[in-house]
Amino acid sequence: MTAQSGLQTISPTRREALKWLLTFSIITTATGVVAPILAYLIPSSKKSDIYGGPISVGKVEDFPLGTGKVVSVNDKPVIVVNTKVGGIKVFSAVCTHLGCIVTWNQAKNVIHSPCHDGLFNPVTGNVVAGPPPRPLPLYELAVKDGQVYIGKPLGKIYGT
Repeated sequence: MTAQSGLQTISPTRREALKWLLTFSIITTATGVVAPILAYLIPSSKKSDIYGGPISVGKVEDFPLGTGKVVSVNDKPVIVVNTKVGGIKVFSAVCTHLGCIVTWNQAKNVIHSPCHDGLFNPVTGNVVAGPPPRPLPLYELAVKDGQVYIGKPLGKIYGT
């Protein structure tokens, strides 16, 4: 007998290694299937409605007659327009066609979507021309002490 014969090396057999690998694969696959199902069935503790109350976006003077300006409210773009007929109105600045951000067209006095040349009425938000399928949703609006406050949307915003 040699000195090395007293040492035994423990190495798994091929069958044991394959059994371990198969067990590991089954467990990870089952976890990958069950985890999304549980995440869907168990409600999230996060609130989906981030509305925290009306937000001041500036003074009335910041929105002169015959203009439109895109501002951010709760990380969502909105367009504030001031027309002779409708006064100050606030609409979602996300086009209802493909989600482009609309702008104010000074020459035509309309809200313009650059994606496919969609046009919206600045008083009602209704589609005037182009492919948008529905009007721009209106937002809550309040003017207090010369400040313009924007609240929550009064309709479905594109992509939500």
